Parts: sequence; structure tokens; C-alpha cells
Amino acid sequence: MTEHSKATAARLGGMGKIEFIALMAALMALNALAIDIMLPGLQQIGAALGVEDENQRQFVVSAYLFGFGLAQLAYGPISDRFGRRKPMLFGLTVYVLASLAAVAVPTFAGLLALRFIQGIGSAAMRVITISIVRDIYGGRAMAEVMSLIMMVFMVVPVIAPGTGQVILFFGDWHLIFLFMAVIAIAIGIWMYIRIPETLRPEDVRPFTLRSVLDGFRIVLTNRLALCYAVASMFIFGALFGFINSAQQVYVGIYELGAWFALAFAAIGALMAVSSFVNATFVGRFGMRRLSHASLLGFIGITFLWLLVQYFGPQPMPFPLFLAFFGLAMFQFGWIGSNFNSLAMEPLGHVAGTASSVLGFMGTLGGALIGAMIGQAFDGTALPMVAGFFAVSIIGLIFVLIGERGRLFRSQNPPV
Repeated sequence: MTEHSKATAARLGGMGKIEFIALMAALMALNALAIDIMLPGLQQIGAALGVEDENQRQFVVSAYLFGFGLAQLAYGPISDRFGRRKPMLFGLTVYVLASLAAVAVPTFAGLLALRFIQGIGSAAMRVITISIVRDIYGGRAMAEVMSLIMMVFMVVPVIAPGTGQVILFFGDWHLIFLFMAVIAIAIGIWMYIRIPETLRPEDVRPFTLRSVLDGFRIVLTNRLALCYAVASMFIFGALFGFINSAQQVYVGIYELGAWFALAFAAIGALMAVSSFVNATFVGRFGMRRLSHASLLGFIGITFLWLLVQYFGPQPMPFPLFLAFFGLAMFQFGWIGSNFNSLAMEPLGHVAGTASSVLGFMGTLGGALIGAMIGQAFDGTALPMVAGFFAVSIIGLIFVLIGERGRLFRSQNPPV
């Protein structure tokens, strides 16, 4: 074990790298679980709570994402002042209580309110998990660890819809929320026992309005961090757009029925493989080379997909649709973790606030973009595919601004 590895293990209270990655991924996965496990139950929820418009059922996802996005602004400055552990445990508690309350909710409006609150709790796991990783790692090492976390994290979309479908075989949609509460309690106990405080004393920031605003200023005036954050926001908007439309595309257009969960899982598995490949190569080739190449690949694939979708047979044959989608999402697996690491890299001294601001932009902005893509659903996949291509072009524009017009640099350009 190298001296650096020993120092890292000491800061983690003796926890090994594998357990650390698994726990960080589990904490982040509670967010994906809260989104993806709901998808098979949207039709049943709508029927039970009197929601006739299929597009309105998407609000079960959107309400969660809005709460998740907004709350991230608060958790960063709080964790920079009070440490990582206490705010994380608070968020887990809110997540659990909202999940349990949803088991007995009588109205659709009440369910949306609880989903918003559940998102507020889950925001702690997103912001503080990334802050903890940045406390311990930097540069390509952070990108490697984040890729491995994302690889484990991506297993959740593989199994969550199928898990939701299995739960529905044994009961109604209320059991899905009970399941989420139980899983969150188990992960919370694991986190409470094993994760020490990782915020360095010298990085503690006062929790005052002036200090918080100064932290926001540091983040928002860093051109590189801001541009990669905005680019990530648009790319994640494509993913949220698909999640909003997934049930309508797979079940409504392609009539997959119970096979919906398997088709959804196949894409998640491909993204997990992509994250593993990224973790393998990022140390050798660097974050920029991999993410810039994959962004260009994403643009090329979605452009070809759009042409075939518009001029080809309607609906597009499902194997061809799945092939295009899989190729695009494989590129996404190389974009997400690297863009996030590139945005966080110059902001280690305000990691909590940085994770908070960048997460707020990526999640709330991505949710709004995804909601627009989802609400444009017209019985075909054309709005979704067109949305994918549009957001990728906008993402490229912001990357070029951040990099001063040059891609594939080996180091940060001057600020």
C-alpha cells in the first residue's frame, strides 16, 4: 500500500476503497431508486388517484426532481459548516418519513407534495456524497472513483423497474414506498456506523449569508466549472426526458407490457458497463479526451437517430430503436462522471457549496428540460429523439466556451 493509500484509508477510519465506493454508490442510488422503481406503477397510481391524462402521471417523477434540485442549494453550505455526517443523516430521515407517509396518502396532490419532500431529503445524498468523494480524492483519481460509483449506481436502473414490477405482483403501488423506506433505513445505518467526518477543519466555512453568497460567487465565477455544469444540465435533461416518457414509449408505442422493465434494464446495464470502461481508461487518457470524444459521438448518433426517426417507418422497428438508444446512452456513461469531475476539480476548497450549486443546476435545470421533452410526447418517439440531439448541441457549445474553443486539452485552460 502506498503512502497516499495509507493516508486515504486513515481519513476514512480504516474503510477500504471497495467498501467506500459501494457505500457512496448506495447513498446516491437512493435517488435513482426513488425515480426508476416508480415507473411500472405510474399507470396504477393514475388509476387509483383519478388521474386520466397520461402526461400528468409524469408529475410523480417531476415533483420529486424539483424538490431534489431545489434542496441541493441548502445542503452544500450547511455541510461546509457542520460537516458531512449530520446533514446526510437528516436527509435520510426526511426521505424515510416521506416514503412512509406516501403509503397512506389519499390524493394525487398529496402524493406530489410528499414526492417533493422526498426529493428534498434525497438531495443530501447527492450533494454530500460528491463532497465526501472530493474531500478524499482529486483530479483523475476522483474521476476514476466517480466512474466506479456511477457503475454501481447504474445497476439501480437495471433492477429498479423490475423490482417495482415484482412488488406490484404482490400488492399495490403503496408497497413500493414502503420498500424505499426500508432500503433507506438500512443504508442509513451502514453510513452511520462506517463513515467518519471527512471535512477538514481548515475547510470549514461559517454559515452566514455573506459566506454562503461568497461561496456561490466562487463557484459561479469559475468559467470552467460553470460551463461544464451547464453542459451537464442539458445532457442530463435528455436522460430525464426519456425517464418521463419511458412508460409511454415502451408500453404505449411498442406494447412491451411486463417486458418494459427488461428493456429499461438493458439500457441501464449498458450505462453501467460504460462507466466501468471509463474508470479503466480515464487514468490513461484523461477526463477531457474521453468526455469530449463521447459528446461528439452522442451528437453523431442522435443526429442519425433523428433522421431515421423522421424519414423512416413509423414506428421505428423496436430493435433499431433500442440499438440507437443503447449507443447514445453508452456515450452518456462517459460524459456524466467526467463532466462532474471537471466541474468540481478547481473547487475543492468549497466542495460542499460547489456540489450544491452544480447539483442544483444539473438536477433542476435537467428536470425542467426533461419535463419539456416529456410533455412534448405526441404518441411517437420523435420529440424525445429531437430533444436528445438539441441538448447535445447546446452542451457542446458550453464545453467549447469553457475550453476557449479547444477540445481534448490535457490540462485546465487559463481562467
